[in-house]
Amino acid sequence: MTDKKAVILLSGGLDSATVVAMARAEGYACYTMSFDYGQRHRAELQAAEQVAKQLGVVEHKVIGMNLNGIGGSALTDASIAVPEHPVEGIPVTYVPARNTLFLSLALGWAEVLGARDIFIGVNAVDYSGYPDCRPEFIAAFETLANLATKAGVEGQGFRIQAPLQAMSKGEIVVAGLKLGVDYALTVSCYQADEQGRACGKCDSCRLRAAGFAQAGVTDPTRYF
Repeated sequence: MTDKKAVILLSGGLDSATVVAMARAEGYACYTMSFDYGQRHRAELQAAEQVAKQLGVVEHKVIGMNLNGIGGSALTDASIAVPEHPVEGIPVTYVPARNTLFLSLALGWAEVLGARDIFIGVNAVDYSGYPDCRPEFIAAFETLANLATKAGVEGQGFRIQAPLQAMSKGEIVVAGLKLGVDYALTVSCYQADEQGRACGKCDSCRLRAAGFAQAGVTDPTRYF
């Protein structure tokens, strides 16, 4: 096995699955991490497990945390409706501090594993406008990672890699298909049912469908 290790945030959606395939193609031994954080679309966790298996990761870890304890998002508070039409500004599906928490835990695991690369599937082209998906956030977290860790202080710095940052959804789909991603396994919908079937109306569903249309390939998503 290669000594080149990477920790990859894997939600079970289209983007993160593509990132796992990209890291694998670059020769990394892939360690994937998902989070059971109180999200209403828990079917993505099963999808993440299937994607990890399909792409041959070394280890897949699921971390539990209770973000519905603080609420503030339609993804963690069932009393807040998931928007089914485009909205102005940052939508209520934004989960406060989510990517900061996820990357922090990935950083901890990376340090334990001796990995120096952490991959995240954020995108700043076809996305919902979340502040923790922007290049400025990724750059700032990388600085933090190298200030906050023993490895960073001892000169064994970390890189936060966001290879999808400037890609359109269509470009992401094309890249993933070339790398063998089975998108039928993935779940992107914010209100997917227990079987992983999508609503076809939320922001994530609209972006996903547009990506397959842009790529000119059949959309394998199952809808309820």
